[in-house]
Amino acid sequence: MIAYGNVCMKNKGERMIKKTIVLLVLAAVAMTPLFAGGSQAQPTFELALVTDHGPVDDRSFNQGAWEGVVQYAEEHGITHRFYRPAENSGSARLEAIRLAAEAGARVIVTPGFAFSEPVFIAQDEFPEIRFVLLDANPARDGTTRIGDNTLSIFYAEEQAGFIVGYAAVREGFRNLGFFGGVSVPAVVRFGVGYILGAEYAAREENVDVTMMYRYLGTFDARPENKTLASTWYNGGTEVIFVAAGGAINNAISAAEELSGKWVIGANVNQQDLSPVILTSSLKQLRVSVYQAISDFYAGTFRGGEAINLTAAEEGVGIPDDFSRFQRFTRAHYDALLQRLISGEITIPSSHTLSIPGDLGLQRTRVTVVN
Repeated sequence: MIAYGNVCMKNKGERMIKKTIVLLVLAAVAMTPLFAGGSQAQPTFELALVTDHGPVDDRSFNQGAWEGVVQYAEEHGITHRFYRPAENSGSARLEAIRLAAEAGARVIVTPGFAFSEPVFIAQDEFPEIRFVLLDANPARDGTTRIGDNTLSIFYAEEQAGFIVGYAAVREGFRNLGFFGGVSVPAVVRFGVGYILGAEYAAREENVDVTMMYRYLGTFDARPENKTLASTWYNGGTEVIFVAAGGAINNAISAAEELSGKWVIGANVNQQDLSPVILTSSLKQLRVSVYQAISDFYAGTFRGGEAINLTAAEEGVGIPDDFSRFQRFTRAHYDALLQRLISGEITIPSSHTLSIPGDLGLQRTRVTVVN
């Protein structure tokens, strides 16, 4: 069983940020000999992470997973390196995995749904390597198979989204927004949870809530994302939950230019990005990656399994800093968490639900923007 510390805490990952950024630079320098010509001996890297589309220091999914690799490697003196695919494609991801294998990787961490097919291929191509696949199972052409050398880790995004939707309404917000990157299962579950959390709180508070809802079609920061955020804010939206990677920077920029507008982050604690970050919807990426690597070296790697980390395993939550809330308290959070853990509150985890039609909403009006 994967062991966890308290999710709602001042995460070790936060204390590691400055150190991690330095390591990213060193890792980038270390990459050079692998691509350079010449006959000098090439370095090997025992632990590897292949980033999803975007940089490793994205302050989101890639970085959360990378911090788990860095923490274990530093504590145990193990060589490590990240690889960024040359382009946003399955073939480029697979090529990056092959480069990691050629450089001596024993464990390769692959964060994101887009690695489903590349890992399906690679787990057979490199049976001696252990793969840690986040947010997906290995699959190709409709066939899903988790190899004995692969561990798939999922997180209960529906619970993580529920918590911040509930917190936003209990805080007093009545006009909410949601930016999803692409409608992949994890992002959809974030969004569904956010809606249902807002609905649950609205019923408790006996109020009506509105929500603007949009998949941006990208996890990158783009000018049009800021334009949309500004339009929503100027139209009355008070807080936007952004499960869209680098696009959070667009929402932050829009909120900072106005008064009383807020952003909720996703995946990792993003509160130090800006004073307008109200809180973050956490997935324990660093902790789960660290534990998977630890299990490998202990001889207990859970190959062939898919595990789902929920509030009960402390796999999702929010940061310990409640200072930006005025009404929502730690006591509210703890009580909500217990209701999720006990099963008093259950949230659908399907990513195929029709939004908002299948959600049984009474007090929340959702406008899906295409």
